[in-house]
Amino acid sequence: MTTNHLLEIKDFGQSIWMDNLSRNIIESGELKNMIAQKGIRGITSNPAIFEKAIAGNAIYDADIEAGISAGKSVMEIYESLVFKDIRDACDIFMPVYEQTNGLDGYISIEVPPTIAKDTESTITEAIRYYTAIGRENLMIKIPGTPEGLPAVTKVISEGINVNVTLLFSVESYVNTAWAYIEGLEARAAKGEDVSKIASVASFFLSRIDSNIDATIDSKTKNVTDETVKAKLETIKGKVAIANAKIAYQEYKKIIQSDRWKALSAKGATMQRLLWASTSTKNPTYSDVMYVDELIGPDTVNTLPPQTIDACADHCHVDNRVETNIEEAIQLIESLKDPDINININHVMDELLAEGIDKFIKPFSSLINSLEEKVKKLAPVSG
Repeated sequence: MTTNHLLEIKDFGQSIWMDNLSRNIIESGELKNMIAQKGIRGITSNPAIFEKAIAGNAIYDADIEAGISAGKSVMEIYESLVFKDIRDACDIFMPVYEQTNGLDGYISIEVPPTIAKDTESTITEAIRYYTAIGRENLMIKIPGTPEGLPAVTKVISEGINVNVTLLFSVESYVNTAWAYIEGLEARAAKGEDVSKIASVASFFLSRIDSNIDATIDSKTKNVTDETVKAKLETIKGKVAIANAKIAYQEYKKIIQSDRWKALSAKGATMQRLLWASTSTKNPTYSDVMYVDELIGPDTVNTLPPQTIDACADHCHVDNRVETNIEEAIQLIESLKDPDINININHVMDELLAEGIDKFIKPFSSLINSLEEKVKKLAPVSG
């Protein structure tokens, strides 16, 4: 029997979730097997994942035809398909939710990415999604934009679990943690229970390295000084993990605060950092580097299927989230060196804008492909 290294990660206080969902894996029993054999303890989805799952997949046709017959709009058909998959996944993960006393077993669904900069619409849609899907182990994904965070506070205060997504900078993570705490405080002030609410802060990784590595490569082309070249090269592939380790140190400070301790005394559960965007984009890097380097207590790592398989096979499991903190701080500081000259705040702002766009495009594309499918299937059901 070969060792499945994924199963060892739990011993260090980290939960492994999967960044993928489709009706095929629900109906084939594959999802149940992944819980049993690979120790998967939750699911994250996004518009890109649903586009891949639904577009060109005949498994959804009968439900699309039923939606056409019922006179539903394309958007209503989209929601009926996605809500069914999310509900079924929630039911499959309910035993995990119960066994872990509400720590794990969550399925995340994102509100439409087109409203990422609209606080009120985000609140309305989050509440509507949660009510319509009707599962206590559902998490609503809200982007960690300046407009998204007040929505997080409001939605948490309503007793809804939230996955705050698209976090790149340490500052945006810290703001997210306080938005969660404010929501719990508002709920506690109404005399309502805060012990059944869960939240994760999805902190993105590989996209940071891809962006910074590309900048370094273009700088290196124009540099003749070998010392400067070497300085630039030492940064490559290291910023995302350093950034995440610094964020984890901020998490530790927040849970020591009086405000958090007051909520903890009422039974509240801390918002965990979730490592997202964990598939390595550069083939010269280890395909499990965003897993190995960030294992540690009170964290979640959401992995796409290929990274799950890679990690099961060759992750080198140890508690590393708090190793080399000084080096991490120095590395981020070194970006200000005139020879390197990378503005980390600018990079993070760029990645957030890009991140929203990367969800809007597949969402729009999915709605378009559904419109096409509705046109094709309409005569059949007519």
